[in-house]
Amino acid sequence: MTRTGHRDTPGAEGDAADGPVDGPADVVALGESMVAFLPTRPGRLADVPSFDRSIGGAESNVVCALAAAGHRTRWVGRVGADGFGDHLLAAIGAWGVDVSAVRRDPGRPTGVYFRTAGDRGTDAHEVAYYRAGSAASAMSPHSVDLAAARSGRILHLSGITAALSADCLGLLRELTAPRPGRPLISFDVNHRPGLWGDGTDPRVLLELARGADLVFVGEDEAQHAWGVEGGPDAIRALLPEPALLVVKEGAAGATVLDHDTAVSRPALHVDVVATTGAGDAFAAGFLSATLRNLPLGDRARHGHLWAAAALTAPGDLAAPPARDTADRLAALPEDAWGRLRLGPGWTQAEQRAEEEVPTP
Repeated sequence: MTRTGHRDTPGAEGDAADGPVDGPADVVALGESMVAFLPTRPGRLADVPSFDRSIGGAESNVVCALAAAGHRTRWVGRVGADGFGDHLLAAIGAWGVDVSAVRRDPGRPTGVYFRTAGDRGTDAHEVAYYRAGSAASAMSPHSVDLAAARSGRILHLSGITAALSADCLGLLRELTAPRPGRPLISFDVNHRPGLWGDGTDPRVLLELARGADLVFVGEDEAQHAWGVEGGPDAIRALLPEPALLVVKEGAAGATVLDHDTAVSRPALHVDVVATTGAGDAFAAGFLSATLRNLPLGDRARHGHLWAAAALTAPGDLAAPPARDTADRLAALPEDAWGRLRLGPGWTQAEQRAEEEVPTP
């Protein structure tokens, strides 16, 4: 539902345990987060008797993972003045993310969704979204804290937000427009066909990507949203403006292109538990390495390692590998990298192994 005459109130409940970030954040993310209900057993939504409550949202997934790795992060968005909004603020804040700039909307609800245990992309997978008319769909340049959104070294956005409403698209156009002193704009295309079914043109995502400094896009996304084929070089020809373009090529890996070079790094062999959230984890790992000014190839490998942490966990969110672990694995020679196979619990096993090494 959509009601007029509503009034925004600042988020108070659920602030991060350490309080708001004092000064600039490393990464700020803006977008919709929802309460996710995950089934307690496999089966159709019609047959599953109960669900466990969790959280989901591409942009908040990114800053939660970054906060878990020790980066200073902030999430900017809107939630309803309801219990689900309280839960989102508390849960995201518990990861160490500053949620003090999130606004509460007493006239619109917090979005929720239900999904089956089957992986996205399989015939058995179902997702039921209840986000139409949500508080987040009313985000606009006038209803969010633009100063907070621009308060980090990096501002991370995604194409999901652009599909929620005309006001949300206007907000992303405002944030990706050229502006003196703006943060580095990171944009994950995140083309979700189900959100673009009302006659709107997903090629607007190309416009937004051209205004960003760093763009993440899947090879399949570029084909479906923009009709471009031919791999990373063809996508770069369509999208020459960003300083960095990261083309995700599924099991083949990822290619990072600046204006002069292209660096490809193969993906890891992973015993997959669930694919949900892996793209967000890849972006978070890449951004973490970017904040550390690591070489492009190392940034891609950190993305793969963080994605592997998400792929081997059942929910949308997973804690990333420890920095020492990720640095050690990212530095492996190509043949050793190619032999790696990671399964559930690998991040904890790697951490225990490092803790057991005797100090010289």
